[in-house]
Amino acid sequence: MSLEKARIEICNLTLDQYLQIKSLMDDAYPDLGGAWPRHTIESLIKEFPEGQLGILDDGELVGLALSVRVSYRRFANPHTYDDIVGPNDRIKSDSTGDALYGLDVVISKTHRGLRLGRRLYDARKELCRQYNLKAILAGGRIPQYHTHQQEMSPAEYIEKVDRNELYDPILSFQLSNDFQVKRLLKKYLPEDQDSVGYATLLEWNNILYEPTDTVLESRKSVVRVGSVQWQMRMVTSVDELLSQVEYFVDTVSDYKSDFIVFPEFFNAPLMGLEQHRGQTEAIRALAEFTPRFRDEMSRMAIEYNANIITGSMPLAEGETIYNVSYLCHRSGQVDQQKKIHITPHEKNDWVIAGGDHLQVFETDAGRVGILICYDVEFPELGRALAKEGLEILFVPFWTDTKNSYLRVRHCAQARAVENECYVVLAGSVGNLPQVDPLDVQYGQSAVLSPSDFAFPHDAILSEATPNTEMLLFSDLDMDKLKLLHSEGSVRNLQDRREDLYEVRFKNKDA
Repeated sequence: MSLEKARIEICNLTLDQYLQIKSLMDDAYPDLGGAWPRHTIESLIKEFPEGQLGILDDGELVGLALSVRVSYRRFANPHTYDDIVGPNDRIKSDSTGDALYGLDVVISKTHRGLRLGRRLYDARKELCRQYNLKAILAGGRIPQYHTHQQEMSPAEYIEKVDRNELYDPILSFQLSNDFQVKRLLKKYLPEDQDSVGYATLLEWNNILYEPTDTVLESRKSVVRVGSVQWQMRMVTSVDELLSQVEYFVDTVSDYKSDFIVFPEFFNAPLMGLEQHRGQTEAIRALAEFTPRFRDEMSRMAIEYNANIITGSMPLAEGETIYNVSYLCHRSGQVDQQKKIHITPHEKNDWVIAGGDHLQVFETDAGRVGILICYDVEFPELGRALAKEGLEILFVPFWTDTKNSYLRVRHCAQARAVENECYVVLAGSVGNLPQVDPLDVQYGQSAVLSPSDFAFPHDAILSEATPNTEMLLFSDLDMDKLKLLHSEGSVRNLQDRREDLYEVRFKNKDA
């Protein structure tokens, strides 16, 4: 798999993809008869189209998950494979069923290790919530049991896998995805010699449901963001700094964050790897690392299933240096936002130029924008983004003193109020006297909200401890924004006097 060209997305399977479905299943189940016949897949798609999920990489099917609706009372009790699959491979689906039954999950060998199976399981959970179903049930094989059958019973084997004393490629994965073993199923699939005919009855309970018309196109009602308050420290190599980045991405993803945001110029310590004749030469040397950081963080976005705002880094385009932030989608797509307003220090010492394009980005967890540090101090930019449906504004920043930090902080809070959106700040902390001009840092990352009854009284959802390396998490209720727009005690977006004034770009393409 080429990560440079990866474009990961979830789809609903169609019958036109049958040859790709067959190829995946034949490769996965050579000892169990390979793929379902065409008429079985056709029936599944016809009877429950949204339950048949696929993962595409640039249009190629690389994973799938098949499901049907069943009666919870019937299949939460002991049953066999033949109870769900009838003669002629006819899968018994109940359109009025109150539970989801998971059939096959297959990931191409070329795409294993990217946690795409977890993504399919998460899509199934969302499907269960949106159809208001009680649970997801599944009969799970235990394919490594045959190597232990002489020394332990299947129940003992399951218990050891649950305690991580043994590893089973199917059961271990299901347990890591919040499924619980309800009981042991005997003679579930007698021809499954690896499992010695046994299986586990697995269940995931649905404790939350928000109905929508369509599953894959639905918007998330609660979005989790993670902000990295980054400690500036000396490093000895690019790999060392990238390892720090991946540590934070891994940690934040453990909390199932939809977004992870890093500070402005978080990789500036790399300027200390060599001696430079001046700051202009140093920033150009730092820009040479930017393509690698962009590509590596895009890989992490896919692997850890989280959208990453890469803070900001210098980008060389010919002889011109820009300050750019990348939005690395977990689908593999990469967008960029250049800093538009350049500080006197950036302009005079680093000879950085300002960008000329502003954009709201569509993501799988809302419409977002990025204003890098100084840009948030210009209300016109936030207002232009709000007109395009902005929901979450990310502000990577880098400030050296408390008064410069508060300038960014207070302006960010104003953007949240006047544009009725959430604002997430991520800054760096600590001292780095070996690198000019990183002598001192002052920062306090925060997640800010509009100011109305539905939100905290001080319009602060969460904030970090100043000048301490740490992670900051917050859950953003997107439905509250919708209510605010239409039912708020004041309505900044609705009440703008566009008959008197407007914000517009002279260059319409911007």
